Amino acid sequence: MSVKSLGNPFSGDTDLRHSKSCGCDVCSSKDGHTHASHKDHDHGVKHDLASMPAHSDMGDMDAKTPESSEEMLDRAIDSAIVRSVFGHNDISRRSFAKMVGGSTMMAALASVLPIDKVKAAILDDLGTPEKSKLNIGFVPITCATPIIMAQPMGFYEKYGLDVDVIKTAGWAVARDKSLNNEYDASHMLTPMPLAISMGAGSTATPFLMPAVENINGQAIVLHNDHLDKRDPKQWKGFKFGVPFEYSMHNFLLRYYVAEHGLDPDKDIQIRVVPPPEMVANLRAGNLDGYLSPDPFNQRAVWEKIGFLHTLTKDIWEGHPCCAFACSKAFSEELPNTYGALLKSIVDATQYAAKAENRKEISAAIAPANYLNQPVPVIEQVLTGRYADGLGEVKNVPDRIDFDPFPWHSMGVWILTQMKRWGYIEGDVDYKKIAEEVYVASDCAKIMKELGYEAPTETYKSYTIMGKAFDPDQPEAYVNSFAIGKGVS
Repeated sequence: MSVKSLGNPFSGDTDLRHSKSCGCDVCSSKDGHTHASHKDHDHGVKHDLASMPAHSDMGDMDAKTPESSEEMLDRAIDSAIVRSVFGHNDISRRSFAKMVGGSTMMAALASVLPIDKVKAAILDDLGTPEKSKLNIGFVPITCATPIIMAQPMGFYEKYGLDVDVIKTAGWAVARDKSLNNEYDASHMLTPMPLAISMGAGSTATPFLMPAVENINGQAIVLHNDHLDKRDPKQWKGFKFGVPFEYSMHNFLLRYYVAEHGLDPDKDIQIRVVPPPEMVANLRAGNLDGYLSPDPFNQRAVWEKIGFLHTLTKDIWEGHPCCAFACSKAFSEELPNTYGALLKSIVDATQYAAKAENRKEISAAIAPANYLNQPVPVIEQVLTGRYADGLGEVKNVPDRIDFDPFPWHSMGVWILTQMKRWGYIEGDVDYKKIAEEVYVASDCAKIMKELGYEAPTETYKSYTIMGKAFDPDQPEAYVNSFAIGKGVS
């Protein structure tokens, strides 16, 4: 596992984000992995900030890979302090380090900050992670922004973790690797932890979803051949792609066409297509359209293949999409690790929620090992200033947004749609399941610890395409629809 995110924060030659400008041996090497015997002052700070004398030669710092959680956390805190001083702006940090030198920079910080007390406070608050080296899966979409950016931007290391974020082909793979314990945790679609816990589509295994990653952020795309078919009533016979059956994409597409009088199981075809394959299938004519995560909606416009029919925020403003999830066993067996990981994700999510950070984040998550997309495509999604493929440039700042709180009412709504379309049958204890899987209390606790305001309630009503949803009346809501398999 690579530890390249734990670079020397006092070196002006190392880009802690490990972007293309990083000149460290690890990023320059073909396989991108460190070796324990290799000496490189840009990686593996052996000595901590509190104990390093001001006159130390930064070039003598050893690149020894940390062998324990304590060493990992000690190293991570040094980097987190420096990153925080420079507002997570790595260009400013590097410029300053080059101007004054690493030793002078280290001494200056040590002279004004009670480093030992800071470290002690962090350790006392977190507890040392029982396991610091973690594998987390992600599907390469902008919905995964907090999980992805937390590696190059240092949010994992801030809480003593060395996380390898692993690009995953699709949701079935993410689910199976999570169930097989190949992933410690994973980026998942918000319906997935509910389905896994209930045994819908897989062996029933208790899973938790302590944080939502993004709200909004999806769109319905149509092929340019259908510019004259903007009315969904004209879509009979169309073939649509969605990324997974247990996805908001599937449920929002079904909801949308049904509200326009089409039965999604009879009047259109819905196919599961991995997000990275959406554009190619649209180009080849295998799909007439799709409801997909970005950046693949914007990529269709970029390649002049399709246009944005509607944003999903215009179907349901503030709807959840993707989330951070793990097995219940992981949270119980490694509570400190679980807490540190959740804190990393919530912290990164709140950072992503600020519009002024979106361009920086776009550059951080664009490289091939993450989204592998042109930065302008990602910026159009994250900033909300984008071409719609219909000749207009739109400005919708909340086209995608980030809010970690897992509302129980969101879980109940998803369960009603699973019931409506026949993915679950029989009596459903909607609130019980939502409250067991969407652990809002854990998220609220972390939000408060980080200084953010957390909701005091976990249920609220929604209006979706003009139709009210009351989480206290889920079965009545299911039966209020004229179209649906589970409608009685």
